[in-house]
Amino acid sequence: MDVRERFRLDGVDISEEKFLKYFWCCWNKLKEKTDDDIPMPAYFRFMALLAFKIFSAEQVDVALLEVGLGGKFDATNVVKSPVVCGISSLGYDHMEILGNTLGEIAGEKAGIFKKGVPAYTAPQPEEAMVALKRRASELGISLQVVDPLKPHQLKDQHLGLQGEHQYENAGLAVALASTWLEKQGHVDRMPLNHTDPLPDQFIRGLSSASLQGRAQIVPDSQVNSEEKDRDSSLVFYLDGAHSPESMEICARWFSHATKEQSQTCSKSRKILLFNCMSVRDPMRLLPHLVDTATQNGVHFDLALFVPNQSQHNKLGSKASAPAGPEQIDLSWQLSLQAVWEKLLHDDNKGSNSTDSGETSLVFESLPLAIEWLRKNAVEDPSTSYQVLVTGSLHLIGDVLRLLKK
Repeated sequence: MDVRERFRLDGVDISEEKFLKYFWCCWNKLKEKTDDDIPMPAYFRFMALLAFKIFSAEQVDVALLEVGLGGKFDATNVVKSPVVCGISSLGYDHMEILGNTLGEIAGEKAGIFKKGVPAYTAPQPEEAMVALKRRASELGISLQVVDPLKPHQLKDQHLGLQGEHQYENAGLAVALASTWLEKQGHVDRMPLNHTDPLPDQFIRGLSSASLQGRAQIVPDSQVNSEEKDRDSSLVFYLDGAHSPESMEICARWFSHATKEQSQTCSKSRKILLFNCMSVRDPMRLLPHLVDTATQNGVHFDLALFVPNQSQHNKLGSKASAPAGPEQIDLSWQLSLQAVWEKLLHDDNKGSNSTDSGETSLVFESLPLAIEWLRKNAVEDPSTSYQVLVTGSLHLIGDVLRLLKK
């Protein structure tokens, strides 16, 4: 929702005041040195520079840098000797830049490995693992595969982040943090081994971790306040999944989470609110979502396709979208709808389904889609509306912004 989410100090987004101070400091210094031959850095490179400026000026004890895209040629990869490197589970994403096979993608990711720097990876598909190990052996470093965290290691706590896959991420996080503690000489604060319960500080961090837009459940306060005497009738399930692998995980989470809610409400409608960037292939995303949902007993009653609004969001609470009617190009949303309808048609070929009701809609703006959902939820108070929002983190941010208004 806000560019400041990219820079967090002690787990909190940097303040607007500090962000603006460091932004203009970097911007003005670079402006002095740039001309037609040496232009200003591109967006993400500027953001990476700004991160280095913020973290050094704020004198942080440890900086955690997440690669923007790929690894080898990423702006964050200018750090020559990091304390430790880690690679989370890889999938088919940014293929237009990183390559068409998992091997090629993993080769780019392995570009963050450095001679003499310990490297860890979450479990990977065979093809990706081969490429990672190859690069590690070229550099003469050992690549350690980290096992997913076991629930008993958290004693009786739960991970702050929902979804089975987060146990893999947690295992990797523990390995990276432990390596840093060891190098700093804080051996007394490290986990004893890979199987015993973790030290309390680790458990506290893992159980309180939160991330907006990943497996996030937001009941709509506007509709639900009008329906005080009963269960929530409009609930948004938000997940920024935008790769085939994350689509499957998202569908499993949605199925699980809505089953829990459905136990309290007899009648429900499951609705998909979707958009993805046009560099992504919807034929790689939507089938994974539908198939996994179906395997977990969930069928979508309706799909809504909308454009993102994000291009209008500037820093600061006073910024608003431009006034006046704009000509909106919905060709991408219509092509997503066509993919969806073909999927449903193919799925229904083998069944005796003769459902002739509406199965998808295209809205020319997100506020119109939300308004439509609210109107339906209010008019049909005996039904719980469960809306999965996915396909793009920008879309998630737009929805959260609208729901908070």
